[in-house]
Amino acid sequence: MGEGRTAVKHGAGLKMTRSTPTGPKMGAMSAPATHLTRHLLIALPALSDPNFSRSVALICQHDDNGAMGVMINRPSEYTLGEVLGQMGIETDDADLRERVVLSGGPVHPERGFVVHEGPPWDSSLALGDGLYLTTSRDVLEAMADGSGPARALVALGCAGWGAGQLELEIGENSWLTAPADGELLFDEPLGQRWQAAAGRIGVDLFRLTDYSGHA
Repeated sequence: MGEGRTAVKHGAGLKMTRSTPTGPKMGAMSAPATHLTRHLLIALPALSDPNFSRSVALICQHDDNGAMGVMINRPSEYTLGEVLGQMGIETDDADLRERVVLSGGPVHPERGFVVHEGPPWDSSLALGDGLYLTTSRDVLEAMADGSGPARALVALGCAGWGAGQLELEIGENSWLTAPADGELLFDEPLGQRWQAAAGRIGVDLFRLTDYSGHA
């Protein structure tokens, strides 16, 4: 299964890359176009690992060396206002301060990952179709002053799989895969994303007993 979880503690410093100057960039590093990049990984009911049970992860990189993703349906113990405060970033946007930061996975839980629609920023990985993963603080600074991406989610931590590990787990009926879309990533309520993601490929997880396959 993916890497084991490390607890996030209040007061832990969020690590993101500093960048100067702040602002969107014309280009971004591209993730490999093969494999499951920009797909959703949906935990099947039989997956009992508490780190991943009923989870939905956006795969951000997947190649012959392994895979990396960010879970998109688990709230962390932080609000975005708390995270921005730890980073010394101020904002007058009350709604932004109250936004829930997600628990992106058990790997590097002290690090911030921002999944957003374009344009790219200083340290952005292009996932395809205008979707990016950014790890530089400039995107959070822009969100704080109102000039950031219109749709974005912020997560602490990520999930990782070694070479061939994800393929093995899919073959063992631990996961379903489905294409990602903006509505599910940014608009769907967190508590509904697990079932909604499977619904994209016509699967009702609450009725499921044994199913495996790819979108």
